[in-house]
Amino acid sequence: MIRLFLLAVLCTTFSQNMSYAQLPSKEIWYVGTFSESGSKGLYVMEFDRLLGQFTELQTVHDRKSPSFVSLHPSNQFLYAAYREGMEEGDPNGTIVAYRIDAYTGLLQKINEVSSEGASPCHVSVDPSGDVVFVSNYQGGNLASYKIREDGGLHPASSVFGHEGSNAKPDRQSRAHMHSVIPSLNGNFAFASDLGADRIFTYKVESNTGSLLPAKRGSVRATPGSGPRHFVLHREIPFAYSIEELSNTVAVYQVNPYNGRLRPKGRYNLLSNQVQSEQNSAADIHISVDGKWLYASNRGQDNLAIFKINPADGALTAVGHVPSGGLHPRNFRVDELGEFVYVANMNSDQIIVFSYDSVTGSLNPTEMQVQIPRPACVVQLFINPR
Repeated sequence: MIRLFLLAVLCTTFSQNMSYAQLPSKEIWYVGTFSESGSKGLYVMEFDRLLGQFTELQTVHDRKSPSFVSLHPSNQFLYAAYREGMEEGDPNGTIVAYRIDAYTGLLQKINEVSSEGASPCHVSVDPSGDVVFVSNYQGGNLASYKIREDGGLHPASSVFGHEGSNAKPDRQSRAHMHSVIPSLNGNFAFASDLGADRIFTYKVESNTGSLLPAKRGSVRATPGSGPRHFVLHREIPFAYSIEELSNTVAVYQVNPYNGRLRPKGRYNLLSNQVQSEQNSAADIHISVDGKWLYASNRGQDNLAIFKINPADGALTAVGHVPSGGLHPRNFRVDELGEFVYVANMNSDQIIVFSYDSVTGSLNPTEMQVQIPRPACVVQLFINPR
């Protein structure tokens, strides 16, 4: 049974910025995991931030290792990438569509489709809510799916594969697609391929769910860097790519009209500036107010903090905060701007950090929840008052 941790006193930073009457009635977390160390699958949790209390509402175990989940823009549906195939011996993974109960947050399965490649590691949805994108790490490809009216998925509309760069033969002998992120206007999708050392730009055909290579087809990352995840700033035309193998963040200027990415700089993530094979960068997010960028480091087990220059997108290193556990594979920035939730996969925990919007600093609270092998956490507010 998941252990509950209670906060002794109400979080003062929360009470200063938001009253209880302003809170949505329920805050739900959907936590994807790897099916190891006693994990039950996909966890549905309720988080009471006033009491610091977590309640397990549901566990879903349609297949093994739902390692990544993503919400539909309407908040009515959730999509989960399972590493296990639809049939015994199927080398591909499975993408499952769920309907979200508007009052409880519980999940009901709609349908499932093949991921069209081995080891799906990332799933995302375009801003219009018409298309789902899936990244297959071992398959070295990406797939797109038209969303049905009921939130379910049609079979894949398009599938694209790439070639490895071989800059680091042990990790890049072939393509390893790691994430696909839609542009803010929904016209393009940016596909980060760790094995190819490239970020590919695709044109999105939302009416069919298909992808087409854009005229500015790709940007080459530094050889051996391994682009992993990608985040777009919502207010200025810049994007940030976390590079797993080199433990760096690359900055790109984004042309919203043709999807072109123009490199603008790179920054080291490690606290001691010393590269090691034991370290590997993982996840990257921007604060809700757009002032700060955070990136997680596995090995050093910390989060790097950068201040964002709104004029040119450049980063200034501020410092590091320990993740409070082992292997921070994933983290989530609270939509209310109060907390950051860090999923430490190898220590089976999600820790809540308070967020200071003035300094960008993160401070661990007493709030945490034990979940076996957490790999992804997303947040949903339901039943607004």
